[in-house]
Amino acid sequence: MKKTWWKEAVVYQVYWRSFYDTDGDGYGDLEGVIRKLDYIKELGADVVWLNPCYGSPDVDNGYDISDYRSIMPKAGTMDDFERLLQEVHARGMKLIMDLVVNHTSDQHPWFVESRSSKDNPYRDYYIWRKEANNWRSYFTPSTWEYDETTGEYYFHSFATEQPDLNWENPKVREEIFDMMRFWLDKGIDGFRMDVINLLAKQAGFPDAEHPDVISYLGNNPGIHDYLQEMHEKVLKHYDVFTVGEIPFVTPEDGLLYVGEDRGELNTLFHFEVCDYMAHWDMARFKEIQKRWYEGMWGRGWNSQFLNNHDHTRLVTRFGNDTTFRTESATCFATLLHTLPGMPYVYQGEEIGMTGVRFDTIDDYNDIAMKNKYKEETGKGRDPQEVFESLLHLARDNSRTPMHWDDSSMAGFTGGTPWIKVNPNYKEINVAAALADPNSVFYYYKKLIQLRKEHEVMVYGSYEPVLEDHPQLYAYFRTLGTEKWLIVLNISEQSVSFELPESAASVSRETVITNYPDDHAGGSGALTMRPFEAVIYRF
Repeated sequence: MKKTWWKEAVVYQVYWRSFYDTDGDGYGDLEGVIRKLDYIKELGADVVWLNPCYGSPDVDNGYDISDYRSIMPKAGTMDDFERLLQEVHARGMKLIMDLVVNHTSDQHPWFVESRSSKDNPYRDYYIWRKEANNWRSYFTPSTWEYDETTGEYYFHSFATEQPDLNWENPKVREEIFDMMRFWLDKGIDGFRMDVINLLAKQAGFPDAEHPDVISYLGNNPGIHDYLQEMHEKVLKHYDVFTVGEIPFVTPEDGLLYVGEDRGELNTLFHFEVCDYMAHWDMARFKEIQKRWYEGMWGRGWNSQFLNNHDHTRLVTRFGNDTTFRTESATCFATLLHTLPGMPYVYQGEEIGMTGVRFDTIDDYNDIAMKNKYKEETGKGRDPQEVFESLLHLARDNSRTPMHWDDSSMAGFTGGTPWIKVNPNYKEINVAAALADPNSVFYYYKKLIQLRKEHEVMVYGSYEPVLEDHPQLYAYFRTLGTEKWLIVLNISEQSVSFELPESAASVSRETVITNYPDDHAGGSGALTMRPFEAVIYRF
């Protein structure tokens, strides 16, 4: 297998508006990221992924861009960004930015011009039609918005304020490629590409048989032509890392995007877990991991994540955020850092931050949640019932401010935060984690260090065992003569089991465990406590 720096990396995602506020306006900022870089370095992360900080009206938290070559005032200035990049590199880390090129803001100058008249030179930068079809967008009941100025509809995969670019127009592609060079020439180390498989649209926009199943938005003919052109004209000229956000894909589809012989992207996020598994489902998770390993291994690279800025924090969604918060946080950390692919750490995950439950819809900021609430209550549904149904997977669950200490506003801001702080910050915060040698933070740090020291965690083959066990997830990672066994009890009950025959009869040592004592000695029979994780070396 070809070895690269990015396959060996661990990525730390910084949702900057909730990270650290230095000017008291209630929003985190780039200066705040600079001041906390030593913390990220201490954890051991190699790559910082920065969510969008471009010029934006901020309707969708920066994913509605009005100026691709400027910095949003909430985040800071271009000088701040360039200093951040310099400070990241000074610490031996790398910085990747969000690339949001499926759509822009409706306040982008291109769209302002496009909607002004049918014969405007920018009209074809976006997608206009005289009639709407029955497609649904991510955030609204229709992908089409009627514009009275010219009497036509424009297309938007997300909010009405986020019109989709027309990638069939070569001028659009050249504008985007030139913008990418602008940032790469500044020295950034790559891109996380937002919904990159949505760029190509179905020809003719035919009505969908099942409009609520919105997979028709992605993976359409032409998408690989666009990405290969992007690689040929831009990416191959820089030593950078790319990860595509790619919903609606199978491993077979995934290889078309990240196959090492394809010349498109380095790796991807698929969403078979985070989009389609609302609660933990052991059998389903095992099946997903096995299928993606068999479909990709040796030919393309995968990513491992269980939460981010769009998905509820993992200890709340999949673990136990009360009785076994520390145990479930470290158990899932072991899972993510030992499965094949690149592990991602979302800010606060490394101290076991939990999801939040606010009292009313007014406390939430997420445009997707608010639009869905409005749509469902507009159908006559009980508002409280709708509210309750949206809580578990609300994106704001993971967007509350970072907990730095137990002072006012969790040490995040001296002002009023843009979104409320999770009330449990007095117990769960960075200062407390750094003071406790047995904290979730130090467990993450050990896992990341192990990955740097042992290539078996990166390049080792994957062989699942105990595949039908309802509580235990166990698998070998093997590289040459190095053989590790990872055993995880992903449940709230203790369970006894026999080690696989191939492991029971040979000596073993414990590499790491998330309980203070381990099961290194004795016979092949073991008892695993709730959310216990252990790695053995043979």
